[in-house]
Amino acid sequence: MGVDMRHGGNLEAAAARLNCKPSQLLDASASLAPWSPRCSGISPAAIRDYPDRGQTSLSHAIAGLHGLDPDDVLPGNGAAELFTWAARDASVSGESVMLSPGFADYGRALNCWSALSRQQQLPLVWSEAFPQLFPEPGPGVVLWICNPHNPTGQLWSRASLQPLLERYALVICDEAFLPLVPNGEQQSLLPLVAEHSNLVVIRSLTKLYGIAGLRLGYAVAQPQRLQRWTQWRDPWPVNGIALAIGERLLASPRRYHRWCARVQRWVATEGAWMQQQLAQLPGITPMPSSVNYLLIRAHSSLVPLREALEQRHRILLRDCRSFEGLGETWLRIGLHARRNNRRILRALREELKRGPLT
Repeated sequence: MGVDMRHGGNLEAAAARLNCKPSQLLDASASLAPWSPRCSGISPAAIRDYPDRGQTSLSHAIAGLHGLDPDDVLPGNGAAELFTWAARDASVSGESVMLSPGFADYGRALNCWSALSRQQQLPLVWSEAFPQLFPEPGPGVVLWICNPHNPTGQLWSRASLQPLLERYALVICDEAFLPLVPNGEQQSLLPLVAEHSNLVVIRSLTKLYGIAGLRLGYAVAQPQRLQRWTQWRDPWPVNGIALAIGERLLASPRRYHRWCARVQRWVATEGAWMQQQLAQLPGITPMPSSVNYLLIRAHSSLVPLREALEQRHRILLRDCRSFEGLGETWLRIGLHARRNNRRILRALREELKRGPLT
């Protein structure tokens, strides 16, 4: 059975392939904050009792962070679950337009409902200045936006996105990584939801808090749409532990903003440093990024380099062949704390010194 490259962070499969323990791997194939908050003292009721089907407390906490009505918020089992329901809406609206390269899970969600879709190629060279203008999209009924864009790391300006709400019957904006971007909230579409019934914004707490195993995200849209999604989904889509931890993490807007500021300082510092260091390595070119991952490209296949890092250094980088529009000459690196970023650089330097990429 072949390796599933649709998503990073598959530590168990990689460890089995490399005949090592997951704890021996440095995972730079997933893009998470390098620390997770401590959440001791979770009530036994979070495990024993059925979770709140309405996710009421968590919805109120999320709404409080963003100045929203709680009825405009729907917590989910990670952003992936919410993409599935957004795609069901998209399937009855008409053809979806998505940028290529782009996150494969949008296509997965659309395929659940046999929805029509088409890819629009994104230029694979871009400037270092962020935010940038969203590229002129082609005809369609539904538009999928990722801001910042995955996998390129480009940050789109709200000013270039807002006019699109008048052109498309449905706009789905994935802001999973936006809270990690310095000054990123200035480009968010969340303030526009109240006036636009055709807008859905989906966010993830996975990336910001480094809690990928917990599976927790949320959608923001007008209540009628979210009530429809609630009728489609499983009775208890968010487990009790996830609800309890989410409520604790988001109970204080002050603590939330303090955490965001810490993560954003890390992104700004490590992103600039990593860009500079990678630019000094032979045979690869790092691309500008606003967020906690960056693409590197080469003129020849990077598959041997990725495999060498796995086998000789126990370091995982993201294979980009799962992104429509990219191929084996691209890799994505998730940022870590400085010590592990140095480890990645040492491994890359050692392998690139072995000889030119072929």
